[in-house]
Formats: sequence, structure tokens, C-alpha cells
Amino acid sequence: MKRIELLKSPMDIATMAETVNSIEAKIDKGEFLQHVVVNVAKIVHMQKDPILAASVNACDVINIDGMGVVFGARFLGHDVPERVAGVDLFHELLKMSAKRGFPVFLLGATEDVVIKTTEKVQLLYPNLKVAGFNDGYFWDNEEAVVNKIRESGAKLLFVAITSPKKENFINKWQDKLGVDFVMGVGGTFDVVAGKVKRAPVWMQKYGLEWFYRVMQEPGRMWKRYFVTNSVFLYLLLKEKLFSSHKL
Repeated sequence: MKRIELLKSPMDIATMAETVNSIEAKIDKGEFLQHVVVNVAKIVHMQKDPILAASVNACDVINIDGMGVVFGARFLGHDVPERVAGVDLFHELLKMSAKRGFPVFLLGATEDVVIKTTEKVQLLYPNLKVAGFNDGYFWDNEEAVVNKIRESGAKLLFVAITSPKKENFINKWQDKLGVDFVMGVGGTFDVVAGKVKRAPVWMQKYGLEWFYRVMQEPGRMWKRYFVTNSVFLYLLLKEKLFSSHKL
């Protein structure tokens, strides 16, 4: 996988298949692998959040999740073949884990959502072994949850907690989790459990998932997306202008 840097954020140029194969190979070798995805909002927040930036930089695989980042990278001259959406990668890794017999641990969301997610993935992938699960509201007792994960025997850990909490939690505890692979999956459990609907495929293709989320939750999402998207566009144009002046 080729690594580039976009607006001070490192990211890997890889297809879904290349990503899954790379992760599987590392697990086979027993080598710890920390994974993260970057989207427009995360890149914008990284500009002013050094702890989040350090947590992202510490990851072994950094996939491009948002089509906005794909378009932005192409605008700046990078050859990006496709996005690797976190929710899609989650399913591909569960499929691989079921086939290979790798136990997984699900961490995050509300208790009701993580239970529904566990039930749903076991229906989708009958051979999948869920070694354990826990909701995402454990901040008064982080170490106990870390111990629970380590003692579960899981090889893969999926963390469905909002950014930057999940990145910083993973970076803080990575040496004590006892897993071979850990990935932050944001709101994926909400989608799998049916609490949140994912945008239609055509909207995903054209980078309009953010607009679909705004339509679903306008009161909570409009400011988040319109502000971060505007800042991202400004940063891209600034970078493009700076690059053209250097030529």
C-alpha cells in the first residue's frame, strides 16, 4: 500500500481487497495492527487537535473512508482508486474472521445497540465467534473494560465510539488489549442494528452521505457537516494554490 499525506494527514492508497489481505496477513503473523479511517470531519479536526492527530499518525493502516477525501486527494493530483468505507470493511473483516475462525470483540454504542449488532452479525455470519461485547459508556472504568477485552481471547476488536474518543482510547491502551487487530468503526453498530439508515448507493458514490445524514438528523448534523465541509474545501483550495506557486 502506498502512503500519501493530505492536509497533514497520512493515508494509504489501497483497494478494499488489498486492505483485507494486508490485515489478514498481519494477523497470521501475530503482529499487532492498528487501523483507522479518515474522512473530511476527522481531517478538519486534526488540524487543531494534536492528540487526535498523534493517534491517527500512530496507526499502521489509514484508509480513506469519505468520498470527499477521495475527491480532495484527486483534486490535488493523487491517484486514489476507491474509498474503503469503514462499515464495508467491518463486514469484510467479519466475513474473513468467520471463515478463518478468528474471534472478535464488539465495543461501543449503547447496550441495546451493541446487543442487537452482536445478534445481527451472528445471523449474517453463522460461523463467526463473538468473544465478547461491551457498550461504549465505560469511561469511569476503562481498565476493567480493557481487561475484559484481553481476557476474551479476541483477535479482532471493533470500537464503535465517536471521534476522537475512539482513536485516543485505542492509542492509549493498544499494548494492553491483547488483540492482533483493532479498528475504530464510529457509527457502524447503529447502522448494523438498524437504528440509522445508510445512504442509497448512488449517494455514497457521489459523496453525498453527509447530506443524507443531515436529512435524517438536521438539528444535530447540519452544523457539523456544513462547517467541516466548508473548512475542508477552503484548506484544499489553499493547498492547491500553494502547490501551484511552488511550480
